Amino acid sequence: MNVWSLSWRYLWSRPLTTVLNLLLLTLGLAVMAFLLQMQDRLSHAFDRDLAGIDLVVGAKGSPMQLILAGVFHIDAPPGNIPLAEAQALASHPQVAEWMPLSLGDSFQGYRIVGTEHSYPRHYGAALAQGSWWAAPLQAVLGAQVARTTGLGLGAAFAGSHGLGAGGHAHAENPYRVTGVLAPCGCVLDRLVLTDTASVWKVHEDMYAGDAPLDAEDRQVLVAERELTMLLIRYNTPLAAASFPRYVNSSTSMQAASPAAEISRLLAMVGVGTEVLRGLGAVLLLVAALSVFIALWGAVRERRADLAMLRMLGTPAGKVVALLLCESLWLALLATLGGFLLAHGLTAVLGSTWMVGDALATTGWHWSPAQAWVPLTAVGVALVAAALPALGAYRVDVMSLLQTR
Repeated sequence: MNVWSLSWRYLWSRPLTTVLNLLLLTLGLAVMAFLLQMQDRLSHAFDRDLAGIDLVVGAKGSPMQLILAGVFHIDAPPGNIPLAEAQALASHPQVAEWMPLSLGDSFQGYRIVGTEHSYPRHYGAALAQGSWWAAPLQAVLGAQVARTTGLGLGAAFAGSHGLGAGGHAHAENPYRVTGVLAPCGCVLDRLVLTDTASVWKVHEDMYAGDAPLDAEDRQVLVAERELTMLLIRYNTPLAAASFPRYVNSSTSMQAASPAAEISRLLAMVGVGTEVLRGLGAVLLLVAALSVFIALWGAVRERRADLAMLRMLGTPAGKVVALLLCESLWLALLATLGGFLLAHGLTAVLGSTWMVGDALATTGWHWSPAQAWVPLTAVGVALVAAALPALGAYRVDVMSLLQTR
């Protein structure tokens, strides 16, 4: 007797019940697989973009806003900080490295970031084409920006005022593309990088309008130059205890610790995650009960069949295996369905509301933690089949035959 083929036929002898059990188990496993996958992607994204950044310094406001705007580039910064004060802070003995960021313009929804070469170097970025900027109004495009906009080496484009599409175009100061970054799977993929002086020039010329600037006016504008924020790496881990407090109390700027703010963000997001996890647990429990009831009913319906199998010399263990295999078929089908549903949902989300590919994910990504999904499916199936299998094992062949 082929236990697997016979259990498959038994499974589909009651198609409506099987489909219902399969649907419940699939939904529970899909929720579990989706959560594990998204948690892995979030953890990877945070580790990738926050690596080596100990502190973000910017204008007074929300610390969370500073992190989201300065590291992930998915929020508007709270304001600007004076260049002179930022440079004085950067020379502090507890600062090992600092990277200036100047924000304010965008191109087709992608942010133009004025910075120094140390910023892409921090992420280990490499050029796929061309060279780094060497003068104001030269730009290097992230891989996703180049792919989406179709711009190549030597192309000219005008930035728009504001961090979203639709702002006033700075047509009088076009940028020229000198390089395109290779994909890095980090925040640089969706940024347009240029020299900090480019941002100053564009906005100083915009404020001046058509009126020519004399030397005195130009000197005033230079003295009033600002940055949006600083990304700082400490000289020593001990600086984390005193340096943020020094910035917040002794300067007009604000310091935000990425580790602390991301922990707070995950705590807020964790409420929704717990709700989804609870929903998945409820679905798995209901599925287990449904499978248990279906198999228990199947044992009662098939008592004569089971007795006949025993009379034909089938060992009791093989009869038990018949029911266990039937339950395992359900687990296998539900696991496949759960993975397809979870990865399909991830692919849809990755192409729709993930902000500018801020969370680079596709339906093809596999998280090692998802190995728990088939193990959970098998566990639920075996627990649900345990009592019905025990009932099949204890079937009294002689009493059944006498009642027939």
